[in-house]
Amino acid sequence: MRRLVIVRPEPGASATAAAAAKLGLDPVVLPLFAVGPVAWQAPDVRGFDALLLTSANAIRHGGGALAKLRGLPVYAVGEATAAQAREAGFAVAATGAGGIDSLLERIEPGLRLLHLCGEHRRHPASAPQAITPLPVYRSNALAEVARLDRIAGEVVAIHSPRAGARLAELAAAQGIDISGTAIAAISAEAARAAGRGWQSVAAADEPSESCLLALAARLCNKSS
Repeated sequence: MRRLVIVRPEPGASATAAAAAKLGLDPVVLPLFAVGPVAWQAPDVRGFDALLLTSANAIRHGGGALAKLRGLPVYAVGEATAAQAREAGFAVAATGAGGIDSLLERIEPGLRLLHLCGEHRRHPASAPQAITPLPVYRSNALAEVARLDRIAGEVVAIHSPRAGARLAELAAAQGIDISGTAIAAISAEAARAAGRGWQSVAAADEPSESCLLALAARLCNKSS
């Protein structure tokens, strides 16, 4: 069985590794990015009906300005994001398990949503709601990633298009043989960003952690 290399930033990397271990996989954590806050100001809550959260990082790195928004209900992508919001004192109105598009399809159209997000974010395919993005954190690419050669012959889980592109860039710069490495991507966009030269590149059936890990398990020769 091949190992599963996880390249997302912490603390998400360790959370994915723990979930992978429960599936009987052998995870290796090699983050390509580090997440940190950006300066922002909370807008007037009267201009919005709810918050849209697509990553727990928005709460982890949002800082003191989050307190001004606690009166707004939260629509969260993923249970980890919802749990982080509840811990911070927010009321969660709904949680989506299949990515932002799936969540927006389920909730009331016409809502004015304030999206607390990262500087690099995935735009919804279409949204019947009015969404105002407000970056509150950023993922900074690490200049050096030690032991990246450990991806050779293994399976790598890619959580975003930016991660796919960065992995390909670093592998090429370090002269790593990727011909025996398989990519398990959370979306078709992330799969395309990883480029060519890999043994195989596959996208999860839907953009969720559970579907990504199910795909990774199959690629690691472990039944999901």
